[in-house]
Amino acid sequence: MTLGFARRFATYKRPNLLLHDPQRLVRILTDTDRPVQLVLAGKAHPQDGAGQDMIRQWIEFADRPEIRSRVVFLSDYDALMAEHLVQGVDVWVNTPRRPWEASGTSGMKVLVNGGLNLSELDGWWAEAYSPEVGWAIGDGREHGDDPGWDAAEAEALYRLLDHEVVPEFYTRNDQGIPLRWVSRMRKSMTRLTPIFSTNRVVRQYTEEHYISSATAFRNRAAGQGSLGAQLLNWVAELAKHWPKVRFGLATVERIGQEDLFQVQVFLEDLDPNSVGVELYAENRDGHPRVRQSMERGERLAGSVNGFVYTARVPATRPVADYTPRLIGYHDGAIVPLEAPYILWDDSPSWR
Repeated sequence: MTLGFARRFATYKRPNLLLHDPQRLVRILTDTDRPVQLVLAGKAHPQDGAGQDMIRQWIEFADRPEIRSRVVFLSDYDALMAEHLVQGVDVWVNTPRRPWEASGTSGMKVLVNGGLNLSELDGWWAEAYSPEVGWAIGDGREHGDDPGWDAAEAEALYRLLDHEVVPEFYTRNDQGIPLRWVSRMRKSMTRLTPIFSTNRVVRQYTEEHYISSATAFRNRAAGQGSLGAQLLNWVAELAKHWPKVRFGLATVERIGQEDLFQVQVFLEDLDPNSVGVELYAENRDGHPRVRQSMERGERLAGSVNGFVYTARVPATRPVADYTPRLIGYHDGAIVPLEAPYILWDDSPSWR
């Protein structure tokens, strides 16, 4: 059985997690009935002394007489070497410290080659993992650089190899076929390859971003850029008057199975059509995130530019979960990318 581990050697990637207990790793690699070999590759930045030290540790470990036939560290890691590695390994190992793994594309490349993943629940694997397609370490939470947590995850890694990964690879029928392993390979390939692929990425970016961006460009360029000029003026007005806007009285009333929220908003010199008011609640205690637009009512008597905004939501969660907020609004703008203005009613006293 062949384990693969190849990437840039940096401390947050924890490339030496497998070396936490060297003797435990030696026992896994040299089991006479279920032998395992480990192929490593990687580089460290020329100024990353810690990364270079981790490479030296692996090279020294690989030079131990009892495992010289079980471990190899390949130098000059590059795209061509990675291509061969992802085709040849049975399991791809990834041990980053959550939440620093940006993506983990090497693990994705293993999929189409029939390899399986054993990885920290971070990057793509946090989204892709299920027990039928591979193995995971970690609890999906952040623990910083706590050495105690590193030790616990190293133990989990050894335990998975000892009791699940290696035994499954070597459990075979009369024809020598590891049926459970093959089943896991097939599920990994059929479920994950169509999703975690460049084809899917390019298609999704095109459909969700590139086409809409091209349309927005054409709209803004039309009429000698009239819409673009409007947007510039809109952003300038927001910047000029935003410091003066404020919230007023906030009330809530139970009406049947709904809660009716009302909040006073004083816009001062801002055009009411240039902003939007929302009722917002975080994803919490099993309730989904809520982002409900509030409707503008009549102008408040005696105010220069004050209005009552209202919204109705199902009365299924605590009123205290909800907070009004004010954002910029324009049909042709991308908010908050082009207008990063937001005002929260930090402590609404719902009455």
